[in-house]
Amino acid sequence: MKLPLNLIPDEASPEWMNKGDNAWQLTAATLVGLQSMPGLVILYGSIVKKKWAVNSAFMAFYAFAMVLVCWVGWGYQMSFGEKLAPFIGKPNVALDQGYLLKPAFLGYFPNATMIYFQFVFAAITLILIAGALLGRMNFRAWMLFVPLWLTFSYTVGAFSLWCPDGWLAKLGTIDYSGGYVIHLSSGVAGFTAAFWVGPRASKDRERFPPNNILLMLAGAGLLWMGWTGFNGGDPYAVSTDASLAVLNTHVCAATSLLTWLMLDIIFFGKPSVIGATQGMITGLVCITPAAGVVQGWAAIIMGVLSGSIPWYTMMVVHKNIWLLKQVDDTMAVFHTHAVAGSLGGILTGFFAEPNLCRIFYLVPDYKHYIGLAYGLHTGRTTAGFRQMGVQIAGIVFVITLNVIMTSLICLFIRLIVPLRLADDELQTGDDAVHGEEAYALWGDGEKFESKHNSAFGMEEFPSVVPRTGGQV
Repeated sequence: MKLPLNLIPDEASPEWMNKGDNAWQLTAATLVGLQSMPGLVILYGSIVKKKWAVNSAFMAFYAFAMVLVCWVGWGYQMSFGEKLAPFIGKPNVALDQGYLLKPAFLGYFPNATMIYFQFVFAAITLILIAGALLGRMNFRAWMLFVPLWLTFSYTVGAFSLWCPDGWLAKLGTIDYSGGYVIHLSSGVAGFTAAFWVGPRASKDRERFPPNNILLMLAGAGLLWMGWTGFNGGDPYAVSTDASLAVLNTHVCAATSLLTWLMLDIIFFGKPSVIGATQGMITGLVCITPAAGVVQGWAAIIMGVLSGSIPWYTMMVVHKNIWLLKQVDDTMAVFHTHAVAGSLGGILTGFFAEPNLCRIFYLVPDYKHYIGLAYGLHTGRTTAGFRQMGVQIAGIVFVITLNVIMTSLICLFIRLIVPLRLADDELQTGDDAVHGEEAYALWGDGEKFESKHNSAFGMEEFPSVVPRTGGQV
């Protein structure tokens, strides 16, 4: 029987490549890229005080570009290339066409597709770290931080957990799509970097109103829908497991959002838009390490827990722990990513379903992966407790790695440039740092009170000197 013309292998479409898988992988990667560009660019630029809108958006914009250059230069090979040590690969370029057009280490598509897919994950990790540093970090220090942290921290976590030769991957730690590699890492690194950089200006810490909540929701919406590719792309195939991962992702996010919203109403009396956004994020983060290896009912439970436990740590624990109060984590990434990511990793160890693990991993020893709940149910208690153990081991490793490496990187950078902006720059914001401002409007979130209205012939701003003829 002859194949249709569009399925006949040729030089551009070799026998080993699956066109459907390749197309979905490129699409999923682009969805994840859109989470950063423009998703988090919009979210950061709108959720901060007006005077920091340009700086906050630009930190994300810059990181996306810098990570890509470093990724193809050495980062990808250090994360997924030839083994140098149990936790890192050999640095090497990923630009030669002979390498780019060969099959990737997993899946039925070329290295070029895998490099692009893994790049957008690396990029969003750095951008999430930026969330903890908004409103005071020296931009030149951020320019140094991005390539250094990618090289010495992200690559170690990615190789250890995601590369088949990594020590945690061999141990059996389940991190379906980055609950550890991306979210726990960014939460811990962001909090650690915030400690070394120092706080925002006291006035900004006391009052930091979003400059545009509607744009914030637009950025949050892009982040949410982009998670379709974030978790749906990690089976590296157009498979039933990818479909399950996508559905579980959105179910958990919705449940978490509603849980957070209900808690805000019960304890604060008002439904908060910003709170609902935080709940959405914690749900997405929590399901990420488990998306394709847990059942739908487990995703609901994870959503309830991810909407309540990070809420409690943010609203109650944070106010009673000295260290948490001292560190100025602008976007609360410690709670939304470190706490939610750790929670997701532990719940993965509890709810991971062996048959779903078989579909995802497609390895003979799939029974190596079994959640504690199923271990207790099937009499494989030891295996279930072991899975919980390796999940916790992964959490401890990622936390230790990021505290140490982020601290060393920050200490090194401050030998070259200050980590924090000068006080006069902190007072002015974007205009002092970039010579640009986001809006040509009065005020910084405050309401302007005036009895005069220029629409009726009265000047609203009487202190402004009238322009002379010929001025525009």
